[in-house]
Amino acid sequence: MAVSLREYRARIKSTESMKKITRAMELIAASRIIKAQQRARQAAPYARELTRAVSAVATYANVDHPLTTEPENPTRAAVLIITSDRGLAGAYSSSALKEGERLAERLRDEGKQITTFIAGRKGEAYYKFRNRPIADSWTGFSDQPQYDNAHAIGEALIEAFLAGQDDEGSGEEGVHEVHLVYTQFKSMLVQEPHSVRLLPLEVVEGEEKPDEDEVLPLYEFEPSAEAVLDALLPRYVQSRIFFALLQASASELAARQKAMKSATDNADELIKKFTRVANQARQAGITQEISEIVGGVNALADANSGKE
Repeated sequence: MAVSLREYRARIKSTESMKKITRAMELIAASRIIKAQQRARQAAPYARELTRAVSAVATYANVDHPLTTEPENPTRAAVLIITSDRGLAGAYSSSALKEGERLAERLRDEGKQITTFIAGRKGEAYYKFRNRPIADSWTGFSDQPQYDNAHAIGEALIEAFLAGQDDEGSGEEGVHEVHLVYTQFKSMLVQEPHSVRLLPLEVVEGEEKPDEDEVLPLYEFEPSAEAVLDALLPRYVQSRIFFALLQASASELAARQKAMKSATDNADELIKKFTRVANQARQAGITQEISEIVGGVNALADANSGKE
């Protein structure tokens, strides 16, 4: 019983150490998520107004731009999947990867080949472990993304898309479509994986549709509509990627806080369980020792009475 009691005490000590770690990670995630939510909210007005501007320009410019041209026979699609750099965030990364798998399966059913781009070490490790090809990957900024990260990702995706238009998708890196998979932050309890097509450009007006009698602003282009679209459309793509990174960052922190809180609660339950079992083992050991002492005393008493 003494050996068993020492084992339970060691388990209680290790579980208490684990509880301290999970509790600390929960508090860190809780402190960072507020800032992540604020960054996502602050970026939303810019993304919304840029979307409206692109809507008006792309609709009324009457200019065929490579980023807005729909290919006649798309045969190759790129998929960017945004995951986390670190673990201990529950099913956050696996949910995004599953959504990416569903999207890839749907695109393959349409007869398209898939080129995969990854943001986050978890997604990178997932594909490398399964020996699946990755066109390019970016890591190290999942919890605190910057616009420079979105700029680098956007440039790579636009380059692959333009290469696909130049050679009609016959090149190794050329694609006809670009899709984005990320996790939308709904609330502290709800984070949903979401997929959207980035290129060819699909203009999203937002949740509220404009009125039928609403008049969009008129634009005069200097030096030309082509030059304006050349500067505006890549910025629009990068802005959407940046907003997706911010949404994913807030979702990752919320998922980590929830997972660490659950781990802390489970550690409390384990400590209570091990403490109860250890007390039972200690009581059983005391009872056994008392029984042995009483048995020894009775044996001596019987021996003495037999001699008499």
